[in-house]
Amino acid sequence: MLSPRRAFGPFMAGMGVLHLAAPKVFTPAMPAYLPAHRELILLSGAVELVAGAATMHPRTRRFGRLLAAATIVGVFPANVEMAMHPERFPKLPGGQRTLIARLPLQVPLFLLALRAGGRD
Repeated sequence: MLSPRRAFGPFMAGMGVLHLAAPKVFTPAMPAYLPAHRELILLSGAVELVAGAATMHPRTRRFGRLLAAATIVGVFPANVEMAMHPERFPKLPGGQRTLIARLPLQVPLFLLALRAGGRD
């Protein structure tokens, strides 16, 4: 089994692939004040894919960690938007409670990003 530090890269890359393959799924999480929703979703997917892949190689790991951490901060407004508009996510188990509970979990995810990849 992969340690959380080693699993982070594949997880982040996988999330990037999801954003690129199914951008419409992420549209309800986009704050109204942001322009070009589809383009931002695709951009965040590409960045997540690059960050995840970069954490998996020793030569690019530091860059990948920083990019992944910055991306987690950058997409935080979408997590807030989800918590504020649970009606957009009717199939999510737990509804608004789940969406609110996800917000503080971004902190350990951010910290994991900074440690991702294992030993340097």
